[in-house]
Amino acid sequence: MKRLVLVGLLVLAGCARTPPPPIAQPRYVVGEPYQMGGVWSYPREDFALNQTGLASVIADQRSGRRTANGEIHDPTALVAAHRTLQMPAVVTVTNLESGLQLQVRVNDRGPANPGRVIDLSRRAGELLGIRPGGTAQVRVEVVGEQSRGISAALPNTETPALQIAAAPIASVEREDLAPPPGAAQAARVREARRLPGDGRAGVAEQAAVSVAPDRLPERLVRVAVMPGSLYVEGATFSRRDMAERQAARLAGLRPVVEAQGPRGRQTFRVRLGPFNSVPEADRALEGSLRAGVSEARILVD
Repeated sequence: MKRLVLVGLLVLAGCARTPPPPIAQPRYVVGEPYQMGGVWSYPREDFALNQTGLASVIADQRSGRRTANGEIHDPTALVAAHRTLQMPAVVTVTNLESGLQLQVRVNDRGPANPGRVIDLSRRAGELLGIRPGGTAQVRVEVVGEQSRGISAALPNTETPALQIAAAPIASVEREDLAPPPGAAQAARVREARRLPGDGRAGVAEQAAVSVAPDRLPERLVRVAVMPGSLYVEGATFSRRDMAERQAARLAGLRPVVEAQGPRGRQTFRVRLGPFNSVPEADRALEGSLRAGVSEARILVD
């Protein structure tokens, strides 16, 4: 009898030591510089980001792991990883090769591959037509209003960085598509919340900023198909001689120094390409990084 009691107590003790399941505690994060995939990244708050590049699908699709801003990863949700954006941020991702467009929420750091601009969850990749292990040319644009709403609504222990005003974006003809298989039929929308403040008019006006829902709706849109050529771009300089010095470091990769802007206010960028395939662009990027051009990246133009 004593032996049975002892066994029961041991079983209860073992159960007591079992760690509880993780609880999602999302917070607003910008973060410090970090190294991933051999490349340093410098996160910053940016509500006007508009960039092109190659998208991939997150390789680690485990449900339940913790993301960089304290959320629990859900591969069936429309979420993504970005190297430098504040988290969370709502971005519009357009597959330039298919014209499919979708909003996703950035809540993690990545991609580990420095030649990719964004890593998409499994579900977001499915909807945009990007298979695991594959890539697609994309444009990534921050949805400023929703992203600002998140920054105001979530706990934030960091000192806010300088906010960048959104630049005007040209209108694009678009059409709504029928809900894709498995798409949510209704979006849960969170009511805009009033910011804490002292009652001043300026604070009251900011209270109208909308907040993105925890789970974005699967609202797929079709826009014009606009595939481009792949380039590897280094830094942009205010003086040609500085650009030529960087180009000299890439001499074996046949770099080109290009002038941009009106005469007297020109800037000069260093480029490699165009490339006909992703492997070619990847090799050029690898060579650029080996040559010490740490800011080199793949873009679509």
